[in-house]
Amino acid sequence: MDTPSELNEVVLPQNVVGPLTRSAIFLVLCIRQDEDAYTRLRAFCADISGLIRAVEFRDAEAGLTCVAGFGSDAWDKLFGAPRPAELHPFREIRSGGRHAVSTPGDILFHIRAKRIDLCFELATQIMDSIGEVVSVADEVHGFRYFDDRDVLGFVDGTENPRGDMAREATIIAGEDPAFAGGSYVIVQKYLHDLKAWNALPVEVQERIIGRRKLSDVELSDADKPAYAHNVLNVIEENGRQLQILRDNMPFGRPGHGEFGTYFIGYSRTPRITETMLENMFVGRPPGNYDRLLDFSHPVTGSLFFVPTGTFLDNVTTDASNAAKSAEALPAERISSVPTTGPVAVDDTSLSIGSLRGETDE
Repeated sequence: MDTPSELNEVVLPQNVVGPLTRSAIFLVLCIRQDEDAYTRLRAFCADISGLIRAVEFRDAEAGLTCVAGFGSDAWDKLFGAPRPAELHPFREIRSGGRHAVSTPGDILFHIRAKRIDLCFELATQIMDSIGEVVSVADEVHGFRYFDDRDVLGFVDGTENPRGDMAREATIIAGEDPAFAGGSYVIVQKYLHDLKAWNALPVEVQERIIGRRKLSDVELSDADKPAYAHNVLNVIEENGRQLQILRDNMPFGRPGHGEFGTYFIGYSRTPRITETMLENMFVGRPPGNYDRLLDFSHPVTGSLFFVPTGTFLDNVTTDASNAAKSAEALPAERISSVPTTGPVAVDDTSLSIGSLRGETDE
């Protein structure tokens, strides 16, 4: 592909950073294993921004967005080299009776809007376009529950970074120049034993979560146990907290006794989320695990890379050329969206050196 001209060098990330919405659909797909499927999907990648605009235009105030991510094996077959520096299959974790499973998934579509009908329409259009060359590994329709609570009754996402801090936490910069503007995303579908959870006294629930149930106020250090969910999810390097951006959604089928939380975490490196999961399932120190896992367990687990919107717009049906645009786009020309104009994102010190070389148990 041609290098962008000086007048068109801005790289536009996908809509990773954005306001919380009332509705979402999480669509995880597996690709049919033949070259025709990959050719058709490359053509779809170049067309997806137009498809999103066509549906979004029906109600511009509803905030419809769609983020597309690609798994490790799918990246190689769709786009070839180069590949994102930290893209790999989701790493399962086993400890005691706890198991963070790794499940198939080549493509993730994270569709969000204030209105579920717009999410539904876009998911329908996506499947109309590529349904013949993919199979559905998982589909979850999420909803915002009361005042941003999960089905366990606690507010979810209180500590999410906002604004510039959210962009710094999620958008790759100079650490991987060929893929600056991209992001990593990990998804897990958790099912809850709601009857057992609701049988606990509220005070016990609050110690497990680390926050007051009604007010959402964080427990004091004196009252918060080392196994609290919010304690084990704090990752620090050189005295600085490293964050991810969550957009979790409740889901469920009461008639089937199914109640769950769809976890989705964006980050500029998957190592932060992976360390959080290791703390939860193995413990910090080992054995001091997240007691929430006595009532919740994941039934899926996948890791995807989210390329820039500019990358997708420039994909061609030729696999040998599909990833060359990543090498051609300069890291210093990155615009974070949504914004009112192009904004440069500089490299930061988020090297996470203390996490390098750690292995999963």
